[in-house]
Amino acid sequence: MSRILIAVTHLLGAGHLTRAAALARAFAGAGHAVTLVSGGMPAVLPRLAGIRLVQLPPVRIAGTAFTALLEPDGRPVRDATLAARRTALIAALDAARPDAVITELYPFGRRVLAGEFDALIAALPALAPRPLLLASVRDVLARPSRPDRIARTHARLADYDAVLVHSDPEVLPLDASWPVDAAIRPLLRYTGYVDEAADAAPLAPSARSGIVVSGGSSAAGLPLQRASLGAARLLPDLSWRVLVGRAVPEDAFAALRDAAPGNVAVERARPDFRALLAGAALSVSQAGYNTVLDLLRSGCPALLVPFEAGNETEQRLRAETLAARGIARVLPEAELTAEALAAAVAASPPPGDPAVRSPLPASGERRSPRFALDGASRSVAIVETLLAGRAAAPAIRATLDWSPLDGALARLAGRGRGVTLWWRDDDACAHTPALDRLLGLARQTGVPVALAAIPALIEPSLPARLAEEPAVDGLVHGLAHANHAPAGKKAEFGEHRPLGVREAQARQALVLARERLGPAVLPVFVPPWNRIAPDLPPILPAIGYRGLSTFGPRGHGLPGLIAVNTHVDPVAWHEAGRGLADPAVLLPRAAETLAQAAESGEPVGLLTHHLVQDAATWAFCAALLERLVRHPAVNVARAASLFAPRASPVSQTDVRVAGTLRDPPSAEDDPKGRKAPE
Repeated sequence: MSRILIAVTHLLGAGHLTRAAALARAFAGAGHAVTLVSGGMPAVLPRLAGIRLVQLPPVRIAGTAFTALLEPDGRPVRDATLAARRTALIAALDAARPDAVITELYPFGRRVLAGEFDALIAALPALAPRPLLLASVRDVLARPSRPDRIARTHARLADYDAVLVHSDPEVLPLDASWPVDAAIRPLLRYTGYVDEAADAAPLAPSARSGIVVSGGSSAAGLPLQRASLGAARLLPDLSWRVLVGRAVPEDAFAALRDAAPGNVAVERARPDFRALLAGAALSVSQAGYNTVLDLLRSGCPALLVPFEAGNETEQRLRAETLAARGIARVLPEAELTAEALAAAVAASPPPGDPAVRSPLPASGERRSPRFALDGASRSVAIVETLLAGRAAAPAIRATLDWSPLDGALARLAGRGRGVTLWWRDDDACAHTPALDRLLGLARQTGVPVALAAIPALIEPSLPARLAEEPAVDGLVHGLAHANHAPAGKKAEFGEHRPLGVREAQARQALVLARERLGPAVLPVFVPPWNRIAPDLPPILPAIGYRGLSTFGPRGHGLPGLIAVNTHVDPVAWHEAGRGLADPAVLLPRAAETLAQAAESGEPVGLLTHHLVQDAATWAFCAALLERLVRHPAVNVARAASLFAPRASPVSQTDVRVAGTLRDPPSAEDDPKGRKAPE
C-alpha cells in the first residue's frame, strides 16, 4: 500500500474537483491511503470512504476572471487567506507523508496559486524518500498567450517525474492545445479519459424521446439554458428537460423555472443524468470534460454549444473533435440565440439516422467506445509502476555481484576490443503502463528499444503511442503469437504446418504490421518463442523481409537476410511468478556472451518482455543497461542501423530447426502456460 496526496482547486465549474475525486476513489479502491486536498468552494463529493478530505480556506472567481481570486463572500482574497492556505497545504503533506503527490492542472494552469503549489513542491525533498511528483491534466489545456509563461511552466516541470494526461492520444493529444517540446514529451503518460460513472443502457432509437438540456455545474450554462426556453417555445411539439447545476444561485434557477413554457421541465441537476441521456432523442449541452463522457457512455445524439466566454478555447476544441468524428453537431456560442438553437435542434438527425455515429450500436449492446475511458484505473497502474520501480532498484543494485561483467568489460578494453549492444522487447500489442515504463527506461538509459509487435493483435493505441517515440523501431513478431505445435515446445512457425501456409502467414504479418504500425516497422521477422523451421528463412527475403531475429548465437548465412539475435533474457520463465532469473547465473552468462561477441563481431542483444516483468526484473534491466552504456568498450546501436541494407548480399543468419538447438527459456514452455498478450 502506498500513500497518495492529490491537490486540486476548482474555480469555475466542478469538473477539476470531480476528476480529482474520481482519481482519489480509484487509488483508494486499489488499496492505497489517499488524501484529497481541495482548495475551491466546498462541494458535495460522494463515496469518499477511505479518503481523507482536507478543505483549504476556499477561494473562487467571478465569471472567467481566473487571475482575480475572491473570498467566498465576493471580496478580493486577503493575504491572510493565501497564507492560511499554504500553511494548511503543508500541514496536509506532513500528515499524509505521501509516496506520491499529484498536482491537478498545475503547473499548466492555476498560475494564480503558484505560491502555494511551489511551497508544496519545495517541501518534498524534506521527506525521505522524496515523493514522486506528478501533474494531472485534462485532454485540452488553455495555452498562455505569452511565451514566457509557457517557458516558466516547462521550467517548473523539471521537478516532476511524470505528467498524467487524462486523454486518448488518438483523439486529442496534448499537442493539439499545448506546445509539447522534446523536454516535456518524455514526461507524458496518457491515461485515457477518467470516467467512473456507471454506464447507462441506451434505448433503441425508436424508443428515445425528448430533449435534455444541461449546462454543467456553474452559472456558465445560464445563457444556453435561457436560450433553450426560447427555442422550446418555437418547437412546442417537443418535450424539453432543462437541468440546472447546483452551484447556480437559487434566484437564477427560480427565474428559469418561472419563465419555462408548458413543454419544458426545469430541474436541478440529477444523479441519474446518464439514464436520462440514454432515453433522450437529443442532448443539448456545453462540451465540458465530464459532459462529453456522459454523452459517449449513453450513446445520446448531441448538439454541443461550447463555452467560449473570456476567450476560452477548451470546449470548442473538444466539441469540434467530436463533430469531426460524426458523434455530435456544434453551434458556436457566439451564434447562440433562441432561433438559432431551435433551427439546430430541428435540423438534428433523429436517433438511429446514419448521419449520427453513436459510440454505441443501435441495438443497445455494449461495445468498446471509440475513446479510451479507463483513465482512472490506468492512472493508478502508471503511478504504481513508477513507485514499484523506484522501490525495487536500490535493493536489487545492492545485492548484485557485478565482478563477472566488470571483469569481461575490463579485458575487452585492455585488448582494445569492443562490442555492440542492442535491445529487443517482445509481445507489444497496445499502449499500456508497462509500455510506458519500457519507453521511459529507454529514454533514461539512452539505449533505443526495438519493439517486436504481434501484427494481428496490434491495437490503435500502440501506433499512437509510438508516434511520440521516433527512436523506437517496430519488428514483426509472428502473426498472432499462436501455438501450432501439437506437443512439446511451442512454435507458431515450426515444422508442424505446410511451408506454403507459413509463408502466406509471414507475408500477411508484414502487410498487417505495415498497415498498423506505419513507418515505425522494420521488415524484420521475430518468430514467437524464438523458434522457426529451417525451410522458412530462405523464403523471407522474397516476401519482403530484410532481417531475422531469434535468441542465441547466429547460425549459417543466407543471401539477402541480416540476422541480429538476442542473448540475455532476465525473466525466470520456469519459476512460479516468472520473476527475475538468478543474477548469479545471468551476469556470468552475460560476461561470456560479451567475450564471444568480441571475437565474432556479433551484436549482443538484451531481450525483455514488458508485459510480464516484475519490479525486480525492471530494476535489474535498468542497472545492467546503465552499467553497460557507461563503459567505453560498449557501443549502443539502434535496430534500424543493424538491419540496414548492406553492400554484400550474404550475411549471417540463424537457420536452426525449432527446438534442436538451445532454445531460450519461454513462458510458453511453462506447463501452466502464459496468457496470450491482449
